Amino acid sequence: MNFDWSWILLGLPFAFVMGWLASRFDLRQLRIENHQAPKAYFKGLNFLLNEQQDRAIDAFIEAVQNDPDTSELHFALGNLFRRRGEYERAVRVHEHLLSRGDLKPADHQRAQHALALDYLKAGLLDRAEAALLKLEGTPFEEQARLALMANYERSRDWPQAAQIARKLASTNQGDFNSRLAHYLCEQAIECVTNEQAEQALSLLQQAIATAPEAPRPRIALADLLASQGKFEKAYTTLVKSVETSPITVPLIANALADLAIKSGHTAEALKLLKRHYDSSPSLDVLDAVVSLEADPTSAAPKARDWYVRHLEQEPSLVAAAKWIAGEKLEHEQFHPQVQRALDHAVKPLLRYRCAGCGFEAKQHFWQCPGCQAWDSYPARRVEEL
Repeated sequence: MNFDWSWILLGLPFAFVMGWLASRFDLRQLRIENHQAPKAYFKGLNFLLNEQQDRAIDAFIEAVQNDPDTSELHFALGNLFRRRGEYERAVRVHEHLLSRGDLKPADHQRAQHALALDYLKAGLLDRAEAALLKLEGTPFEEQARLALMANYERSRDWPQAAQIARKLASTNQGDFNSRLAHYLCEQAIECVTNEQAEQALSLLQQAIATAPEAPRPRIALADLLASQGKFEKAYTTLVKSVETSPITVPLIANALADLAIKSGHTAEALKLLKRHYDSSPSLDVLDAVVSLEADPTSAAPKARDWYVRHLEQEPSLVAAAKWIAGEKLEHEQFHPQVQRALDHAVKPLLRYRCAGCGFEAKQHFWQCPGCQAWDSYPARRVEEL
């Protein structure tokens, strides 16, 4: 049987045409897909720059659907969800990335870090801790340790926070002695609450040794000694605090005056506080000076003299209110109403304000309740800032 080669010759043009059509179709489809993905991506970027986050998210979701393998779009989408407070959706995005077997090691570590941030923002501290611990030995190790330290602070796990702080210090990431002293003070407070005075004393002594110039350990130690009736030691401790941290004198002036009276060091304390008031006038130091100088026969006149002297140096509604409190008015029958109005007006001026976030409080905090920063509250009140 003879093979007819004419069929092959006739089929070659047909095969060529079909191959050409197939390649054109593939190229066209590829162009469409490549055109759709960047278009959705740039559309989302434009919305993001115009602070239209809702529309940006919709555009990024469209881009991810067109190209599910694009990890950068997943990261962008997850970060947007976190910024909007949609932590559950952010977690799903980053967990999806971590589940992919084709993800590069660098992107896997990045996704792990992003997932840890999602948990932190959502307040899921246990999950955040587990996620952060997985970043040891990665390029995100330093950031993870800082976040882990903040996480332990939020959960008040002071020993664990101290351990992380020491690791950071050992890798030359900063000086954490002051923060370590705070952790020891926090543990001492817990011991005092649990009536473990000896253990609290030991912790405060460690805190002083860790950060000799930090004011808090000595202030806390003086409070502990005073509660035990050891007024002489408490007074000596506060005097040492004045020497090592003069900027905090307004914070401890009244306690120092009280201990000076109880321990028989009134003249010495008065001289010390007057010297600090002359170099840096402060209402709290002024109140302490007045209390040391006061006596039953001349307390009011001396108090008024000191407040007038303060007003001569700088305007102060607080000082004016305290002066008027001991002054006879022409219409004395209206004095209580006037005094009540003044006391109400000065209340906001007697607060302390965080230098980091502006959070105001009646009492001085070593760690801001608002931004969680340490030592962000000045020793002076709002009126004196």
